[in-house]
Amino acid sequence: MEIIKNKNGNSLVLKPQGRLDTLSAPEFEKVFKENYAGVEDLEIDLSDLVYISSAGLRVLLSAQKIMNKQGKMTVRNANSDILDIFDVTGFTDLLNIE
Repeated sequence: MEIIKNKNGNSLVLKPQGRLDTLSAPEFEKVFKENYAGVEDLEIDLSDLVYISSAGLRVLLSAQKIMNKQGKMTVRNANSDILDIFDVTGFTDLLNIE
């Protein structure tokens, strides 16, 4: 998995590509933790994500908890399969999804 990162002042966009699963979730978490200091506006762009597992969901939830203390997090451009996973797991109530 590749993660495109764009940090501009207090805004950070992370765009994971491929699959966010048991193998790639630790890398996504590492990139987030290395870059979230001072960030008030985090955008997770899922337009190039084809699959998310429970490990990926855990990382998103962890990022949301951190961002609740210092700003906001928005999840954008999820495909219908990933939106279904968010719906079934109740993540639509936990994440700001646009």
